[in-house]
Formats: sequence, structure tokens, C-alpha cells
Amino acid sequence: MVVGAGRGPLVNRALEAADRAKYKVHIYAVEKNPMAIISLYSQKQEWGDRVTIIHEDMRSWHPECKADIMVSELLGSFGDNELSPECLDGAQRYLKEDGISIPYSYTSYICPVQSPRIFSELLYNRDANKPYYANFETPFVVYLHNCFFLAETKPLFTFIHPNFSIPIDNSRYDEVEFTIPTTGTMHGLAGFFEAKLYKDISISIEPNTHSKNLISWFPMFFPIREPVTLAANSKIKVNFWRCCSSSQVWYEWTVIEPTTLPIHNPTGRSFSIGK
Repeated sequence: MVVGAGRGPLVNRALEAADRAKYKVHIYAVEKNPMAIISLYSQKQEWGDRVTIIHEDMRSWHPECKADIMVSELLGSFGDNELSPECLDGAQRYLKEDGISIPYSYTSYICPVQSPRIFSELLYNRDANKPYYANFETPFVVYLHNCFFLAETKPLFTFIHPNFSIPIDNSRYDEVEFTIPTTGTMHGLAGFFEAKLYKDISISIEPNTHSKNLISWFPMFFPIREPVTLAANSKIKVNFWRCCSSSQVWYEWTVIEPTTLPIHNPTGRSFSIGK
């Protein structure tokens, strides 16, 4: 099954892989977006009876049979920021007990960043209809070229699929400590991800393991409201949360060392993702 089939690229790749392996397969392409469904149906004649198109939300669809393999591409720049955990948790009920999820895990990474340019743009390009702090509590995807990474990246949150925990809880918390080798000023946190697809095959935008020629995702940036001045060989501690309610997912973050900043985006007041 291809869940979140979009306009069909994963369906085509799955069929090509089956042909190379000389395996006979039947694919269920599950997609809820009405515009993407049009593209899927336009390829139906080429696919023939090898593909069944399902126009439903993957979390509510009830299949006739369970799948051997569940393939998805629901990853965001921070791994879980497009609700891949919530979507795949809902879809895993139509995966066999010994079935394979591709990807089967993904981990987010963060590191402190110095970027006066980004800080200035956030400070002076504010929406007059929003509170003054809103820009600094809203993560966004950006090509980080006018910046300096103040420390090595550190892993943050990991999600594994299928997830047989009872109950399933996708909220997370971690405290991460960084060593700053040179003097600098922190303006925020850069966010990346690494995903393990199958066995030792992975894709990554984390700087140390970045996949060659992978340009589908830019990093995320989590601003802070006040720049933090850092001495050489100093430590910085960051608290980070992934929070969940019945209808929303959001991040909260703060610095607790060498200074203490307010918690950014408490209760998702400036930014949240609807389930």
C-alpha cells in the first residue's frame, strides 16, 4: 500500500521495483486530496489492474485485506512536522503483523545557529495584526546560507513504525546540551532529519550524513526572541517539546543555559499543525 500517494511517483517506483525483482504485486494507492486523485486516475490506464486507487483519508479507510508493505512519503523538514507519526499510526492497522513500513524510523536533529540576517528579518517584518512575539514563535523552512552553525547537531526525537505501543503517545520532550567551540551569538535552532527506509538504506538532510543530491527538503529554523551571547568553550542547554492535543500538534522550545529565556510558543499560541 502507498499511503499519501500524491500524484503517483511512489506508485510508479514501487511498480518498477517489483518488475526488477520479478514479483507480482497489487498496490493500493490511498490519497485524500481531490486534486491529486485526478492525477492518479489519469495514470490508471497505464497501471491497469495492478493498482487500486482509494480516495479516502488513510486514517479512516477500512481495507479488504492487510498489506505486506506500507510505503509513505509524509516527512517534513524536521521529520515529524507534517504529522507523519499521527498519519502512519492511524494507517498501520492495515499492515500485517510482520509487515514492513518504509520508512521504518526517522529522527530529528537540532543545532544552535547564528544568523543576524534572519533575526533582523523576523524583527522588522512583523504582521501588524499579530502579537509582537509571533514571528519568533513560528518555525519555518529556509535555505540556511547566511548563517553559522555554532555546534555539532544533536539528535532530538525518534519515531518508529509500525508503533505497537499502548496507548500510542507522540508527544516528546528532551533537554539537549551543546558545547560551543568559538564565541558567537545564537539567534535560533536549525532543524534537520534522518530517515531509515529499509535495513541500512536511509535519506538525510542532517549535515554530517546529508544524502548526495537530495534537495527535496530545506532545514527548519526555530527562532528565539532574544539573541544569546556565547563564549568560547561554553555550554548551551535547550529544552524542546513536541506537544499533542486531540486536534493539534505544536512545538515549544527554550534556552535554559547560559541564560533562561521564556518558553516559545506555549500551548501552540503562535503556531500549530491541525490533525
